[in-house]
Amino acid sequence: MTRARSPSPPLQPLPLLSLLALALAGFITILTEALPAGLLPQMALGMHVPQAWVGQTVSVYALGSLLAAIPLTAATQGLRRRPLLLTAIAGFAIANSVTALSASYWLMLCARLLAGVSAGLLWALLAGYAARMVPHQQKGRAIAIAMVGTPLALSLGVPAGTWLGGVLGWRLCFGLISVLTLLLMLWVRLGVPDFAGHAATQRTSLRSVLQVPGVRPVLWVVLGFVLAHNILYTYIAPYLAAAQMAQRTDLVLLVFGVSSLLGIWVTGVLIDRHLRRLTLASTLLFGLAMLVAATAIHQPLLVYVAIACWGLAFGGAATLFQTALAHAAGDAMDVAQAMLVTAWNTAIAGGGVVGGLLLQQFGPEALAPAMVGLLVVTLGVAWSARHAGFPEANAVTQG
Repeated sequence: MTRARSPSPPLQPLPLLSLLALALAGFITILTEALPAGLLPQMALGMHVPQAWVGQTVSVYALGSLLAAIPLTAATQGLRRRPLLLTAIAGFAIANSVTALSASYWLMLCARLLAGVSAGLLWALLAGYAARMVPHQQKGRAIAIAMVGTPLALSLGVPAGTWLGGVLGWRLCFGLISVLTLLLMLWVRLGVPDFAGHAATQRTSLRSVLQVPGVRPVLWVVLGFVLAHNILYTYIAPYLAAAQMAQRTDLVLLVFGVSSLLGIWVTGVLIDRHLRRLTLASTLLFGLAMLVAATAIHQPLLVYVAIACWGLAFGGAATLFQTALAHAAGDAMDVAQAMLVTAWNTAIAGGGVVGGLLLQQFGPEALAPAMVGLLVVTLGVAWSARHAGFPEANAVTQG
């Protein structure tokens, strides 16, 4: 006689207001990072510097995140989480206020470095913070909600900020971000739970985290996937010019942004049951999209299809990788997430370098084929990590 299975405990309602506060933090982070690219001419005119100098404000931001994420996260393991989160958010209020008010380019550059440092710490905190708010079996969905600010900022926030900066002036635009940041700090203080830091005996070194099964495969997949993404995303304008679609760059980016939103919605619905399948499907879809982009560069309709599939694959990627890493790293998730932030920013920088070399040596037609090769390797790493990193669904839900 077989024993009846005991019913699974009912899932608790998600703490939506607290998770949405984290999502707004991510929204402000991405908006602060990317907005100078949309306001480049106005900022250059207002600061009386060449546009290339203003472009360096984005590079300095990324450099701050790259350098600060791991050491800051490791050094703050013992601190309570909410005060640490508030400190990271406060960095954006200060940096954007200085950007809005300063007449000195070099002071603004220092403020952007501070914003990058704050971003490195904040990205290392967000996924672990969201995961701590919910039971184990709801971690993926919680992280998906906390990460929804990223595609919203890219698809809606940056275009809206660019338009608003053109109408009201770029300084007022950054000032409004500071006001929004201050309101977020109040929201976090009143509506987001606090968690203790790790005791001295629980703190983990970087080497020990890297030795945890599954951590290294996830980081390699992050590096390959995001590197491939940035090879084309950084040089989308030359690619579209080669496709005779240079005048439709804004529409192409809108298609990418909207499909990214769909991607993160699909990921949020399915991630807690199908993490491995979603990761493999996203990487495969990305690779197929780039294959189409490489072979159909002179067929605009197929280019739009490829861009839409690319956005769909990329939209949920951050959530997939952060959730996989949270499951693999366990109590060391904050340090592991800092490693993810470092890998992500390394891939962003690498995408600019590799894409630039391909563009210079072989032309824009070489970008998508190179990405296909890189994604094949990335898919192989994700596929091989079936026991740790990207395990089957039952291994994740039982963890």
